[in-house]
Amino acid sequence: MPGEFYIEGKKQQETLEQLRGEEPVTGSTVASWQLAEGEVAVIGETGKRFKIHDLTLSIHNLVGNQITIRLYKPVYGIERCCYEQIFDAGSDPPGLPVINGTWAIHDVLRVTLESNNAADNNRVVDYDYMLEAMS
Repeated sequence: MPGEFYIEGKKQQETLEQLRGEEPVTGSTVASWQLAEGEVAVIGETGKRFKIHDLTLSIHNLVGNQITIRLYKPVYGIERCCYEQIFDAGSDPPGLPVINGTWAIHDVLRVTLESNNAADNNRVVDYDYMLEAMS
């Protein structure tokens, strides 16, 4: 039947309504990005499991040629950097697909940004992500 899926491992049918995930989350953050690494967003909740299907950051307001984005999550109970990449606001696209696929998280995922240019202090950084609760 259209709109229904048979999931082999579960031996059950799921409708599109059951697979739709949470509402998209969008927001923006202002920080002194050049003075220190600043927190853009905190995704997820302690003790809850989610799949994050997309995380996009917008650096369209920044001018630094070294925009460092980092993701942190607990590994064996201690927060560790699990992703770091440097972008150039002048040559990279303004919208950055930091997570383009699916990650499973079982705690909080912290997203940070740091710039090498003082002109980026107190500038807005936008973000957008999609979560799906895991049961």
